[in-house]
Amino acid sequence: MALSSGNSAFCVAAALVACLAQPALALDPRYPDWPCQQLKVPGISVASVWTGPSIEGLDKTEPADPRQPEIVARLAARRTPMDDARKLIAEYLVGTNDEKQQKAKSLFAALYSRLNAQRDEVMNGIERFSRKQKAMAEQIRNETQKMRELQDRPNADQAQSDELANRLLWQTRIFEDRRKSTSYVCDVPVLIEKRLFDLGSAIQNVLNADAPAK
Repeated sequence: MALSSGNSAFCVAAALVACLAQPALALDPRYPDWPCQQLKVPGISVASVWTGPSIEGLDKTEPADPRQPEIVARLAARRTPMDDARKLIAEYLVGTNDEKQQKAKSLFAALYSRLNAQRDEVMNGIERFSRKQKAMAEQIRNETQKMRELQDRPNADQAQSDELANRLLWQTRIFEDRRKSTSYVCDVPVLIEKRLFDLGSAIQNVLNADAPAK
């Protein structure tokens, strides 16, 4: 069903264009396409999520245990509740003290590699999303200007005006719906980093529980 509310669509678009006309300044000029309130920090610092044995120099492509890839996949998945993740970790980190230390380091190194890469992928996706929003904003500006010029003509074509109004209204709705989802997608890198921190803490807790009392 075609919309005929040309003036209404124009008002909505004009209001949106007024907002878009205000230059959106990135929080960090190094990352002009980063739309989030959270500062962009490329790469998770190991020190911020792990205080256990050093993982430097570990080969993350060669697991110490053939079961490790499956365990890593289950632990990294946010659909796995943390209570279940803690049980998996406790069941996996068994053996002598040296064996547990090696398993713990290898397990965390694999989790770090997987979740850090996942976070990078999400952040790149957010920036692609931001660039698409900027392109759509520019398109809405251009369409609004066309509509202005069309309505200013003495003998404006009403059918053409309505068609442009319908397209403009649809574009502004899509733009606004996407804009509202920004806060959610911006939380995802934070959630991934928190997941890694929680998993690192759970691994360390198992090691600490088995450490001899001083």
